[in-house]
Amino acid sequence: MVAFPTRGEVFVDQRGESRALRLAWHAESDVVVLSLWQGDRCSGSFRLAMSEVPRFVQALVDGLGDAANLPAAQAARLGPAGIALASS
Repeated sequence: MVAFPTRGEVFVDQRGESRALRLAWHAESDVVVLSLWQGDRCSGSFRLAMSEVPRFVQALVDGLGDAANLPAAQAARLGPAGIALASS
């Protein structure tokens, strides 16, 4: 098992069930690794080149900005992070 790098984050999936997205910086390889986990098992990974990180972050920022500018009725169905809430 490879140790988790000192620079990284873990994001828990809203669906629970021990699902998570791990972000790990690997400066020695000039990549950021995004990996999908269920419990202690990695089910997939993606190696993003450091040169692509600004574009990736900009896509997230743009999407968050779009969510902030939604009409009030549509925005009311979103959680605080701009994530659609389960419909009843």
